[in-house]
Amino acid sequence: MSEQIRVVLVDDHQLVRMGFKLILESEADIVVVGEATDGREAVAVVERLKPDLVCMDVQMPVLDGIAATREIMQLGDAAPRVLMLTTFRDEAAVRDSLRAGASGFVLKNSPPETLVEAVRVVHSGDALLDPQVTRGVIAGMLHDAPESAPTQVADALQAGVHDEGTSLAPTQHPALASLTERESEVLALIAEGLSNADIAARLFVSEATVKTHVSNLLAKIGVRDRIHAVIFAYNVGVVAPVE
Repeated sequence: MSEQIRVVLVDDHQLVRMGFKLILESEADIVVVGEATDGREAVAVVERLKPDLVCMDVQMPVLDGIAATREIMQLGDAAPRVLMLTTFRDEAAVRDSLRAGASGFVLKNSPPETLVEAVRVVHSGDALLDPQVTRGVIAGMLHDAPESAPTQVADALQAGVHDEGTSLAPTQHPALASLTERESEVLALIAEGLSNADIAARLFVSEATVKTHVSNLLAKIGVRDRIHAVIFAYNVGVVAPVE
């Protein structure tokens, strides 16, 4: 059996933690190694157990999930991936979570298989976006100042911006010029919140081919994952944020 994904669950409601634990540990490749009831405890548990991934609730006492994520990211290379658990269409919380360094979010009312897949996707080094809230989240991030964001988020937010603060047209941005036509198509579809499987179906290619395009375009535009690629795509005008 391949190495298991070591998960810490963080939520101030015991029944929620129990439910998520039952769902995750029904999978052979996932094990819950620790739990925490608030953000402060979460930081301590992460430092002690060094999990691969944290499922983090947003609203908690003592220290909320966003602030806890920000502290966890201070661990640098030792920081686990963080998957935020959020309520339906809570765009402000999602936006702040991404700024804090989270790699994605899953809606609390999602079916069990969605949570399991989210854990696997985020652990694999990818990022998870929900198409229902992607446009509003990114639009808000583009209008906020990036000074307090993690470096890579700030870099993505600033990509293609002149000194006077206006975005470059897509054809003007040097990083976009290095993309092939198919890579540009894939970037636009990522920005719409599509998964690799969805993109493969849309373009009539294999999922493996899509993964190759994604890896290549991330390297060319200089971002680490899909979330930062989406921010980049919106900011340079590949897709237009909703007003």
